[in-house]
Amino acid sequence: MATTGRRLRADAERSVRTILEAAERLLSENPGATMEQIAEAAGVARTTVHRRFASREALVETMATSAWQEIDDAVDAARPYTAPPLVAMHQATANVVQIKSGWRFALGTLPPPGEEATRIHDEVMAKCDAVFARALEAGLLRPGTDPRWARQVYLALISEAVHCAPAAAQPQAADDPDALATLIIDTLLYGLAPRRPGPPAVQDTPGVDLPAGHDRS
Repeated sequence: MATTGRRLRADAERSVRTILEAAERLLSENPGATMEQIAEAAGVARTTVHRRFASREALVETMATSAWQEIDDAVDAARPYTAPPLVAMHQATANVVQIKSGWRFALGTLPPPGEEATRIHDEVMAKCDAVFARALEAGLLRPGTDPRWARQVYLALISEAVHCAPAAAQPQAADDPDALATLIIDTLLYGLAPRRPGPPAVQDTPGVDLPAGHDRS
């Protein structure tokens, strides 16, 4: 019986995930898509979608909650409170870029719909602010910089990078989250002017583990 129960729960979780992924694809292309159209895109019966989600709004709220939970897990994986701030920023950025690319509709509304999604969003922003406060203390930001302003600029850069990947100017970064993260953080910290002497880039930071794909050569 226990095995059967676990199998049923696993099947239900897969069904929900299939619906959420289909809804993300369809709503990204057509924000006015109906539940019936989402069911068709997911390859399930309309009754299955309605059984899992009481309304279209409930489905969208679940999408937002799932997407923001993935973002929160990705930020935690970057060790925002313990890793060197530059390394934490880079790893979190690379992780988030990958997630945002797959949840453009679900992450496209701020504040996110639903209490749970809003709660997770606020926790992510608090962790982000903590990293920027640590970056300020480490001298990575100009003295007097408001960490919340730095966070807003940073999030805008991520959003632009995800929605308008710089394939023309930086073709090597378009499909490489690590390269795109480096581009985002370099633009945030140094702008577009020639780099002046100052804090090292992530590749030049001694004594820290670099993300995959980076070296100090």
